[in-house]
Amino acid sequence: MTSMPSSIAQPPRPLTRNDYKTLSLSALGGALEFYDFIIFVFFAAVVGKLFFPADMPEWLRLMQTFGIFAAGYLARPLGGIVMAHFGDLLGRKKMFTLSIFMMAVPTLIMGLLPTYAQIGLWAPILLLLMRVIQGAAIGGEVPGAWVFVSEHVPARHVGYACGTLTSGLTAGILLGSLVATLINSLYSATEVADYAWRIPFLLGGVFGLMSVYLRRWLHETPVFAELQQRKALAEEIPLRAVLRDHRGAILISMLLTWLLSAGIIVVILMTPTVLQTVYGFTPREALQANSLAIVFLSIGCVAAGALADRLGAGRVFVIGSLLLMASSWVFYHSLHEHPNWLYPLYALTGLFVGTIGAVPYVMVKAFPAVVRFTGLSFSYNLAYAIFGGLTPMAVTLLLKSDPMGPAYYVAGICLIGLFVGLYLMAKKR
Repeated sequence: MTSMPSSIAQPPRPLTRNDYKTLSLSALGGALEFYDFIIFVFFAAVVGKLFFPADMPEWLRLMQTFGIFAAGYLARPLGGIVMAHFGDLLGRKKMFTLSIFMMAVPTLIMGLLPTYAQIGLWAPILLLLMRVIQGAAIGGEVPGAWVFVSEHVPARHVGYACGTLTSGLTAGILLGSLVATLINSLYSATEVADYAWRIPFLLGGVFGLMSVYLRRWLHETPVFAELQQRKALAEEIPLRAVLRDHRGAILISMLLTWLLSAGIIVVILMTPTVLQTVYGFTPREALQANSLAIVFLSIGCVAAGALADRLGAGRVFVIGSLLLMASSWVFYHSLHEHPNWLYPLYALTGLFVGTIGAVPYVMVKAFPAVVRFTGLSFSYNLAYAIFGGLTPMAVTLLLKSDPMGPAYYVAGICLIGLFVGLYLMAKKR
């Protein structure tokens, strides 16, 4: 196999109005798609009661409900690999648009599904099917979005573009939290169970279809267009080339995905529950602090990406990992004695979790353009499926023996980020 260039040369230029339009539409679509993917978890208790038999034990009902939620994660690697394969052969834009369509339609259908009382066993089966399609869609969306924006902007702004897009994805989590809070504030528990739980899914589906339309205004990336023009597309199955020629890039990408997934899952998704069960905060206090942390996380993602352009990703990971380790340790250690520190400490920790905004900068540069989508998607989705499933169990086990369990886990992940940063600095990448 002939050697492949790591990237297509681009003339130096500033960000243009068209670049900002591409970034805005991509980030908006990513936020709405991530909202569609995670809104399920905010209504898991209600969905469980409606889509499984009423006489089923509560623990079994919740286990099966969260099992359906987890099915979305299990479908990510397969969906990501298939969509990336065609993204490297047919074009980035086609798969980028298809992914959001595959997310919007199942979300809309989930808001219209009949319940167990109406169609029996078919209700959870259809719910599971929709969730699997959602998982396949998100598996293609996140890597595809990173590749799409990185190949549109000038090379010296790749970090900023990827960080901005990542902040859009995290904003989707915040949007889901805010919508769930609003629904539960406007409607009684009976009304939510009767019909109001459908509203967030219907909104997600409608806005997702609007995003499909908006993405029609995006253009194929200049990098892929040049590959097509030069007839330099992959001559074999892209995944085969990735596994044979880019094992080092896969390892670095999977380690960085571990850092990314741990920061999101532990600090953002699990901590509100920890704040209530371990530290005694009310649900309202925990969710308000969590929303503030997500806002600062989004800011941190943009900052980390921009700094990667100027300082290099290695320095960003070294400094960011050390700051995250310190802030998270103080956060989890101080709340028992200083509960009034909740908001500033959670916001600061969320800001340093934003170090993950530099992750896609490294990943898009780790693979040559001809197999970039496949390499990034395979590494990211496989690692997220593994670590995304193991992280909650590991943190839960640590919590059983010590309330500082989340801090220990985050500290361990920060050490990985530190070592990867030092490696990148040594390789001057």
